[in-house]
Amino acid sequence: MLKRRTFLLGGVGLAGALVVGWSALPPRQRLVASEPLPVRPGEAALNGYVKIAADNTITVLMCRTEMGQGVHTGLAMLVAEELDANWADIRVANAPLDQIYNNVESVIGDLPFRPDDDSVVKELAVWLTRKLARDFGTVMTGGSSTINDLWQPMREAGACARTMLIAAAAERWSVKAADCRIEKGIVVHEAGHRASFGQLAMEAARQSLPRNPVLKDPATFQLIGKPLTRIEAASKMDGSAIFGIDVVPDGLLYASIKMCPTLGGTVRDFDGKAAAVLPGVRKVLAVDAYNGGTGGVAVIADNLFIAMNALDVLTIHWNDGPTKGLTNAEVDRRLVQALDESEGHAWYRHGDVEDALSHAAHTWKATYRAPYLAHAPLEPVNCTAQVKDGKATVWAATQVPAVARMHVARVLGIGTDDVDLQQQMPGGAFGRRLEVDFIAQSVAIAREADGRPVQTLWTRQEDMQHDFYRPACLSRFRAGLDAQGQLIAWHNTSVSQSVVAKWLARNYRIPDLGLNLDKTVSEGAFDQPYEMPNVWIGQRVIELPMPVGFFRSVGHSHQAFFIESFIDELAALAHKDPVAFRASLLRRHPRHLAVLQKVASMSGWRASAVWSDKGVKHARGVALHEAFGSVVGQVADVSLEAGNTVKVNRVYCAIDCGLPVNPNLIRQQVEGAIVFGLSAAFKEEITLCDGAVVEGLYTQFDVVRMDECPDISVEIMPSRNHPQGVGESAVPPVAPAVANALFALTGTRSYALPLNMKLYPGGATC
Repeated sequence: MLKRRTFLLGGVGLAGALVVGWSALPPRQRLVASEPLPVRPGEAALNGYVKIAADNTITVLMCRTEMGQGVHTGLAMLVAEELDANWADIRVANAPLDQIYNNVESVIGDLPFRPDDDSVVKELAVWLTRKLARDFGTVMTGGSSTINDLWQPMREAGACARTMLIAAAAERWSVKAADCRIEKGIVVHEAGHRASFGQLAMEAARQSLPRNPVLKDPATFQLIGKPLTRIEAASKMDGSAIFGIDVVPDGLLYASIKMCPTLGGTVRDFDGKAAAVLPGVRKVLAVDAYNGGTGGVAVIADNLFIAMNALDVLTIHWNDGPTKGLTNAEVDRRLVQALDESEGHAWYRHGDVEDALSHAAHTWKATYRAPYLAHAPLEPVNCTAQVKDGKATVWAATQVPAVARMHVARVLGIGTDDVDLQQQMPGGAFGRRLEVDFIAQSVAIAREADGRPVQTLWTRQEDMQHDFYRPACLSRFRAGLDAQGQLIAWHNTSVSQSVVAKWLARNYRIPDLGLNLDKTVSEGAFDQPYEMPNVWIGQRVIELPMPVGFFRSVGHSHQAFFIESFIDELAALAHKDPVAFRASLLRRHPRHLAVLQKVASMSGWRASAVWSDKGVKHARGVALHEAFGSVVGQVADVSLEAGNTVKVNRVYCAIDCGLPVNPNLIRQQVEGAIVFGLSAAFKEEITLCDGAVVEGLYTQFDVVRMDECPDISVEIMPSRNHPQGVGESAVPPVAPAVANALFALTGTRSYALPLNMKLYPGGATC
């Protein structure tokens, strides 16, 4: 059904574009940067992604952040495949900031359409948004979009370079280009001519860039689809990899900061005299709140430990932030109140739900909850900055380098051309480094260091207690079954804060117009694949003072738990096997059905989900979810051990992510996502006490440890379709698969996260 807001999104945008005539222009190409790329002596740039040196080294320029997901390897494979390069000659380097590197598909992924929506409105909105993102978007890493977004341009970059090298060789030898070929980095001709890439690079760079490069048939791929080792693996193993925290420019000073306990608060006044006289302390200063963050007092010193110890002797008085007085109970009360007042706007509706419910043989209702979560990356947020002679050099691990550069310039009152942002690898991100509060803060501190570089490093407590959190969410369900146990009515509405609106407000100063268009609140709910004749799925966006941000798998991280748990409840109500019940709702979704059947086969799914092994009671639970274009099915094997403790023994996972570029990287990401999801399912919750976050260490906000990790089996479905997102897609099904197994095991349904079983005590009290 065509919704008013969907019509407005597509229609108004298209009309505006037609008025200015801009929409008639061809899409902006993504191969040639607006400025010539810097090259070393003997090196030539063939396009915005490929440089070749005289020694045959091929440098592939990376416009996405390597955060452990392996994208630098995957992207390099795309170029090397089309270039017919020798993989041993491939190197990677950070690309400059330029429009050709804008992330287009991440914006497309935020449009409010279901995957199976084939309407003209969606087609027009996607076309227009793609043009807008190319021209006016930003360079960013997120939304599991990297391979999806760069699959075409980076293959084209390799194919263009291949064509130009062959053209240069043909010109040198006075032969036809069609009679030349490439064999592992060597251009050869049937007459016996041979020349390496390095020998031809300069001549190739003078060739015209092909307008329509011919890409390989996937059936001929030699590298894509192979489990190649990660490019950065060796450097991470021997310690030579440089993360944000490892940057040590000459003359480096260190800063530590203490921020207002209530989020968004600022410094009223402070007494820094006792700190200022300590040996090694260079300066004590108040720091404003930047980009939605919190104000504090920083100490600049000769080393980090001096700075941290100096903070302990400060006397600080705070202006409390807007979270003052907020507790978890108050958050829950306001979420409940919001849904009591209104069910919000319908994202998707079909048929007449209320009529179907009134005629249903059986009805069921439930309410599910999920808490605020911190990102808690192993490397706390940090940034190194030097402000000197009206310019700034910034070393930062960030997912949004262009946004970071813009705000550095804004803080200092200089132009973006005067900001040199040097991208570093982060020790974990999970969405936290989509924020730039810590970068703006670091630059403001470095401005007071008389031209010397300063590394500002947050403590673990500051990192965990001053995050932009995964929003708390509440979801209500009503459903009806007919006399045969068929699902005939589904009514679901969720309430949460808007991640997108708040991110845009603090980073682009775009006001929240209250349009309720943030699909992250109900993504995974309104676009779930189950086929039902009568459906109403909606959401409410609520205003709360808690700062919220993007989190690994965003709304999917809680909606999958809600949806898949409730589906399991309905299967039990219908007295049907959970796998068979789901399969009956997927007749027009063969891709989802194939994944479900695959994971059931992998796990040896049996009609009776409970059994005993050596006196220990076991059960299995299943969950199926689509996120970021990939379909993931999981089965969790859970047992009840001595002392009534719960153990997750094994997780089986099947994933259809389109054409698998590197199966090794996919398995690594899926395994990591499952462990990440288990931590959130069992252990993690942010506790608010009078507006301050209680958790500050891993002992309070715990993660699954090595000895608690289950065995994990992963199967990648074969596909020739466009590659889809992997980094986040396997997180959502973990919690419901385990929760459904626990229900089968104990007969008790969990309606809130974390599950907090005895094995994983976790949590804090206020």
